[in-house]
Amino acid sequence: MKTRLLTVILASTLSNVAALAYHGAYAVNGDDFSLGAGFDYSSGNYGLAADTSMLIIPVQGMYRTGPWTFKLTVPYIQITGPGGVLPNGLRSKSTRTTTAGSTTHSGLGDVSASTTYNIAAGSESSPRVDLTGKIKFGTADTYLGTGQNDYAAQVDLYQQLGRFTPMGSLGYEILGSPAGLALNNVTYGTVGGDYRFTDETHTGIQYFLSQRIAASIPEQKELTVYMNHSIDDNLNIRGYVLKGFSDASPDSGFGLMLYSYF
Repeated sequence: MKTRLLTVILASTLSNVAALAYHGAYAVNGDDFSLGAGFDYSSGNYGLAADTSMLIIPVQGMYRTGPWTFKLTVPYIQITGPGGVLPNGLRSKSTRTTTAGSTTHSGLGDVSASTTYNIAAGSESSPRVDLTGKIKFGTADTYLGTGQNDYAAQVDLYQQLGRFTPMGSLGYEILGSPAGLALNNVTYGTVGGDYRFTDETHTGIQYFLSQRIAASIPEQKELTVYMNHSIDDNLNIRGYVLKGFSDASPDSGFGLMLYSYF
């Protein structure tokens, strides 16, 4: 049971990567298309005796038109851990290698899609409000996901106060349960702030908290610090580091995303 729950935890980690890679504190309504790619690496013991590491290489497309934003993310995933951590089986679409007691599974992860509508554009006296619907399709190769669809609805608020923008989000996720394992639907949220140094560079911090996805594992608790820099009008780079504070989160992680706008 513990090994199956670990697969679920790692699969849920993927759903956070796109959010870590981009946020809308300084978004403005308009028409543009962007392509992004990068990596996310994390490692932790998840309450077990040895560490499990995960490398995610997401490719993301985003299209904005007026108050609407549409995103599609396709990830490649590699998970490495002790042989007793990752489930073994005879059938797997993912690539599997085993060395010195360590097992690696790699392949395509769950494709995720989201649609965001800007309810209020925001001003110095009122917050920007975005409403988002998300679907994580159960398309991952075997051992890299639950095989079930997940659905979420989320509201985001940003209040620009000069160079500083406090922000927060609140969401509810309906998790698909694989055969023989009942998962809880969860409420989750973030709180943080963003500071703009120049027109091209800003940095921020976010704290993420989610309810238990199963009775035997704790809540997810993660702190992320990021920096975003616009290289020019068409190219943007974003890096971040992450620290987990529960056995349902990685001990640490970091990532980098590069976006090109058209």
